[in-house]
Amino acid sequence: MLVKKSFQQKYKSDPELLPEIEKFILDTIQNEIKISDEKKNSIEISIAEAAANSIIHGNNSDPQKNIFVNLSINQKKIKISFKDEGNGFNPKKIPNPTIPENILKGSGRGLFIMKSLADDVKFNFDKNGTELILTFYL
Repeated sequence: MLVKKSFQQKYKSDPELLPEIEKFILDTIQNEIKISDEKKNSIEISIAEAAANSIIHGNNSDPQKNIFVNLSINQKKIKISFKDEGNGFNPKKIPNPTIPENILKGSGRGLFIMKSLADDVKFNFDKNGTELILTFYL
């Protein structure tokens, strides 16, 4: 039987809280389960991108809005979700950062990076915001 543990935190949309959010997730994972350095690095980079996108793009760094972080861990996978209170976006309209005209752009790589490192990336959109769900298989 798989034992699943869940953890939740709420944060104000303040970019200065990004290190605290990353620390909560990484410390929780490391306290619950043993993972390889490679998997830890993939998670660390992905959550940095996801948390920044939720705060900066999702909530426009509005300190009146929150992001909600949910972490679910069992022996086979780690699922991390970030829910913002923003207006959402269309993932299909994010330009491909690997084509020549986008290579030098200062933004637009986060989603590409997360999709490259996580085993699964999903979005849920509703009137209350956007939820990004990252899944890592162990």
